Amino acid sequence: MTTSTPVKEASPPAAPGPAPLRRPRRRRAAVALLFVLPALLLLGALVVYPVLFSMGRSLFDASGTRFVGGDNYTEMFRDPATLKAIRNTAIWVVVAPTLLTGLGLILAVLVEKVRWATAFKLLLFMPMAVSFLAAGIIFRLAYDHDPDKGVLNAAVTGVHDAFAGTSSYPGARARDGRDGALVEEADGSYRTGAGVSPGDTVALGLVGVGPDDLPSGAKAAYGAAGRDAADDEVRGVVYLDFTPGGGGEQGRVDRSESGLPEMTVEAVRDGRTVASTTTGDDGSFRFAGLADGSYTLRLPASNFAPPYEGVSWLGPALVTPAIIGAYLWIWTGFAMVLIGAGLSSLPRDALEAARMDGANEWQIFRRITVPLLAPVLTVVFITLVINVMKVFDLVYIIAPGPVQEDATVLATQMWLVSFGGGNNQGLGSALGVLLLLLVVPAMVFNVRRFKRSQR
Repeated sequence: MTTSTPVKEASPPAAPGPAPLRRPRRRRAAVALLFVLPALLLLGALVVYPVLFSMGRSLFDASGTRFVGGDNYTEMFRDPATLKAIRNTAIWVVVAPTLLTGLGLILAVLVEKVRWATAFKLLLFMPMAVSFLAAGIIFRLAYDHDPDKGVLNAAVTGVHDAFAGTSSYPGARARDGRDGALVEEADGSYRTGAGVSPGDTVALGLVGVGPDDLPSGAKAAYGAAGRDAADDEVRGVVYLDFTPGGGGEQGRVDRSESGLPEMTVEAVRDGRTVASTTTGDDGSFRFAGLADGSYTLRLPASNFAPPYEGVSWLGPALVTPAIIGAYLWIWTGFAMVLIGAGLSSLPRDALEAARMDGANEWQIFRRITVPLLAPVLTVVFITLVINVMKVFDLVYIIAPGPVQEDATVLATQMWLVSFGGGNNQGLGSALGVLLLLLVVPAMVFNVRRFKRSQR
């Protein structure tokens, strides 16, 4: 009979202590902190410290010696210039990102259908390589009011003159102090001082036209001045009452004096225009078939209207839209490239399925492409909102001095108050804090949106 001896169960090995695992973790954390430390130091020196200093400085007066609490913030919202800056910033935030996002979306969709898509994207993205300073100088010249300098006004005046025409004698005027001379009216037109009857021949002399400014086909007026009028007509000549080289007699047509062609002449009776004609190459005109009576000859103001000089792009009314136009030129390529990257990642099977179901391109764009691109469009829009809140260079460079206040935004107002003549860094710091408070929500929204898209 055998007896069995009980077998003892093996005890589990003792758990290792926490120290061996913690040492590698601490070492990795120390190495990571060592690599991150330079960036943290720069972030603290260039971002955190200036923000905290500005917050503290905004509570002191202009000299920085007397604590004023929230007085700078109260004054900020009482200052008309600051209120105008806030209004202009609101216009920027609403208009510029919306237009840029829309343009970027449209161009990104269209570029996909272009054969040379890469070259087209490169052309639109090239303005991003131009500094805001250079872009501001370019558009300051492009918006110049003088059509000989500003390319936009040169184009506008060219189109205007092609359809509406322009006066040939903007500087012409009548001589003063001569009996029977032309009399200037309140609207800029000229009329004869004495009545004219059928059978009369009239010479209407003007000055203020340079010999070089005469039309190329202008001829001497002497022959036209000597023609006799019939009993039922009025004849006359409009001429330049100036003899090159001196000499001649004022109020009389001399042999070397030129006629003024293409000048409108009207015959007026009882305050009503009864006939109208245009002078010939020698300045002559003729009204035939006039009834007996006294008439007044009138040269309408349209003969002397100053030339159309285009649009005042940098005037108080249009300076902000003009600067936004320059901003669109720079940033449209950025929006197009980012939206184009999102467009290239869209599922093509959904688009093809919609086409097979009979949807046209507009329906596909509105009901499929835009909804699928909504996250990308939101990121682009918020990024541009943050950017336009800080816009400074274009406004400061493009807007001329007299309209600088009409175009000012919060960034330029902060600089002007602090360093541009105001010398009130307490109020300028308050403006900086206000700008920070406006930018932070957009930044937080963008970061959360980015993290959500990654998850």
